Amino acid sequence: MGIQFKESFPMPSSNVIASESARLDAFPVAREHIFMAHAGVTVLPRCAARAMQEYIEHSCVQHQEFADAYRMVNETRRIAADFIGARASEISLLGPTSLGLSLVANGIPWQPGDEVLCYHDDYPANVYPWMDLRRRGVSVRFLQPENPGEITPELMERSLSSKTRLVALASCHFFTGCRIDVDAIGRLLRSRGVLFCLDAIQTLGAFETRVDHVDFLSADAHKWLLGPMAAGIFFVREEHHELLRPTLLGAWNVKSPNFVAQDEVVFEKGGRRYEPGVLNMAGILGMRASMEMLARAGIANISRRLLELKAHLIARLEPLGFHILPPASGPHVSGITTVWRDADSSPPVERVFEHLAANNVIISLRHNRQGKAHLRFSPHFYNTEAEVDRVAALISEAPLG
Repeated sequence: MGIQFKESFPMPSSNVIASESARLDAFPVAREHIFMAHAGVTVLPRCAARAMQEYIEHSCVQHQEFADAYRMVNETRRIAADFIGARASEISLLGPTSLGLSLVANGIPWQPGDEVLCYHDDYPANVYPWMDLRRRGVSVRFLQPENPGEITPELMERSLSSKTRLVALASCHFFTGCRIDVDAIGRLLRSRGVLFCLDAIQTLGAFETRVDHVDFLSADAHKWLLGPMAAGIFFVREEHHELLRPTLLGAWNVKSPNFVAQDEVVFEKGGRRYEPGVLNMAGILGMRASMEMLARAGIANISRRLLELKAHLIARLEPLGFHILPPASGPHVSGITTVWRDADSSPPVERVFEHLAANNVIISLRHNRQGKAHLRFSPHFYNTEAEVDRVAALISEAPLG
């Protein structure tokens, strides 16, 4: 008799900051490090690591595709759908983010003269798939916001043309942390008959991100969703399943009864349509555990906590001579806080980054198009004000030379 996969790993309470012991148990990284780089590649919470470990242990004694694992995969589609306001049949469990974006770019039947609007200073994964369409006769134009990452409905309305067929945006800019108004932009595009593709990796798990007016969405789990790398969510609105032809084909998404190739290519229905082969089972189950934890905590509560930490962080960094990239407040802020110093300031931000790393503080060092170095802080809801204060103290102690 086979071993049944029982989701026996302990799950943290909805409020892991209720006590320090609960926080450290749910996020072991906090025992020795201050981790504030969730806009990069997250560390895993204990629940995700244990879910993956349990799957792997079961796979040592039975088939990796045991039935209970597939049941949990199908449940993960539902959980992911609930996260973004979609239907389970519209969810493919694919990562990384660039894979989903490339499936959209390569799967639409473009016509010469079609136009795509995107943002040149977005993360490259949401730029290159669209730029490459130029070889197929598609016109690719770049949005020109007044401030980096500030893509507004007004800018969008001014930028659309009669040839615009698709707009590709990020829900939040990876460098500045500026969130866009997904609903307002989506409503505008829907009214103009323009497709809307969203890279949601910088908001999913941190701020509510719904697809009510979105046609395609892609997001890997390895940032704010607190999941493993190369496990993610790919959403295609069901009405577009025939429009967006899968460009990756295999025995899983093309009907192959008894594993026998047929005379015609007929795709499976639902999210399986875009999943060509075996899935990243361990990663998907780890992502599922993290999503369940975040759902219990409540995305609204997480968002509120992130903004509290942001305000506390800014209040500590400004007296140390840092300039905050906008937005620092208002409706478009996120959990990302990116800062810089004047050229003659000492120590330079590169030295500050090295000093923090040497003292077990993990943040991100990022550069703008001009090559200027910035520090990017991206704490999650389990981080604390005491950790922010410790980071500020370490910065003030950074050696000059």
